[in-house]
Amino acid sequence: MLEDVSAIVREAGRIATARCNGAFRRWEKAPGQPVCDVDMEVDAFLRERLAALDPQAGWLSEETLDASDRMERRRLWVVDPIDGTRDFLRGRPGWCVSVALVEDRVPVLGVLDAPARAEHWTAAKGSGARRNGQRLRASGRTDLAGARVPSDHLPERDSDLVAVAKPNSIALQIALVAAGEADLVATLRWGHEWDIAAAALIAGEAGARVTGALGQPLAFNTAAAQAFGILATAPDIHAAAAERLRERALALV
Repeated sequence: MLEDVSAIVREAGRIATARCNGAFRRWEKAPGQPVCDVDMEVDAFLRERLAALDPQAGWLSEETLDASDRMERRRLWVVDPIDGTRDFLRGRPGWCVSVALVEDRVPVLGVLDAPARAEHWTAAKGSGARRNGQRLRASGRTDLAGARVPSDHLPERDSDLVAVAKPNSIALQIALVAAGEADLVATLRWGHEWDIAAAALIAGEAGARVTGALGQPLAFNTAAAQAFGILATAPDIHAAAAERLRERALALV
């Protein structure tokens, strides 16, 4: 099924790309939460095509009213039609289409399509992760100091870390850990499952360690469809990163 999902997500990326520099409506769902009609077009396309691929799977998407029966389904499509909408709206490349198939609360397929970066990421549970067909492996970094973090600005207390280019899409930030091009991605806020489901699988299949902000296991198809934070790291620095962030995370839970 991964090949079929991959082809559908590629086509969704082409639909978004075709409208990226053209005219489209934009608005805010809530203050600081931009959306545009391209999100809606891609969402509708994905729902039609993915439902045809697996009619028994439930549906959870950033741009669709949450279906009340999804938690009764064993399988669930988890979709963000455009993750990194701010970059899309600004004509920047740091956005992607994100699709995961969750089974028994665990992602089993994950695909990210980032056409503006000429990147297509795929993973299947137990079969590894790939970018443009090339097998991925997280970095072997063993020291937290010097770890590369996608960030526009690092806090003073994290000055021993190294900022690298940050796409607006959190899914792409996590994918950089999978590719060994970053060593650490952390968020300390409640986030949605659609932001991380596909990327968490891709990173995990590349050997990265991926948990919630407090080191807790991630679960999907939950009632709130949210998790507290994300911590995706090279495997050997996860414990040190979790310890550094613990006090900050507990203050925000």
